[in-house]
Amino acid sequence: MNILNQLIVSIVQMMPKNIVGFFSRKYIAGETLEDGIKVVKQLNAKGIYATMDVLGEAVKNKEESIDAKNKAMEVLNAIEKYKLMANLSIKPTQMGLLIDEEFAYQQILDLVKRAHEINNFVRIDMEDSSTTDMTINLYKRIYQQYKNVGVVIQAYLKRSFDDVVVLNKLGTNYRLCKGIYVEPASIAIKDRQAIRENYLKILKQMFIDGNYVGIATHDKYLIDEAYKMIREMNIPKDKFEFQMLLGVREDLRDKINSDGYKIRVYVPFGKDWYAYSVRRLKENPSIAGHIVKSFLTFGKR
Repeated sequence: MNILNQLIVSIVQMMPKNIVGFFSRKYIAGETLEDGIKVVKQLNAKGIYATMDVLGEAVKNKEESIDAKNKAMEVLNAIEKYKLMANLSIKPTQMGLLIDEEFAYQQILDLVKRAHEINNFVRIDMEDSSTTDMTINLYKRIYQQYKNVGVVIQAYLKRSFDDVVVLNKLGTNYRLCKGIYVEPASIAIKDRQAIRENYLKILKQMFIDGNYVGIATHDKYLIDEAYKMIREMNIPKDKFEFQMLLGVREDLRDKINSDGYKIRVYVPFGKDWYAYSVRRLKENPSIAGHIVKSFLTFGKR
């Protein structure tokens, strides 16, 4: 991130919370489950799928983690009740991974079991590198009992291709993304094009081995290359989908949808929206710049 981008993000972080909320609400469904349901219904009406996520991570105690699991369970029940074209995404640390691995395993197992009962699916998100091994091991354990669970692979980590070679043998369902956490150069690729190349290398191996892939990116270059790979390898439409964040590159989202490919949008909601907003701004300073510009324009009205 260059100096200007750092400055912009710093300015946004100093703004009143309600101002940041006003301009970042495009990227967050709201604070309540009802808000999330409303946004998912709007997406579904366009033929777009969703994955719902109750915001929050790295809980401090088991009580908070149990509360997070209960809210995630409410999401699954709502998906069933309203017949939404959606599934559930969860963060392992929100389920207590850093408190007690066995406890987190049971928490997530309960959710996957419930999802199985209603013919749905749970995506276990990947967080920073300190939790990568724990998350993969947790996924493997749950997959032994239920197949309606998937994991995330981050293309900027140097280890990811090797992880995929092993996970492919299980028939893993993936979300493949570039990666968003700040990691040291010793374990993470830093060059933008090199990350892209690794992304495509990993995607090709997933396709070769017949795995289902959520191609999660807003990078038009990667989307175009994925289109090309799908055509050249004759990948069936039931072996992949594209995935994007709520409010980001809606032009590309709509093009993918109109091209006849399945597209799923990540729909976050919850009271922890501010921490999510600031993290997304750090990842994508252009959004922060938009907020600053909007704030200045708004002040002149």
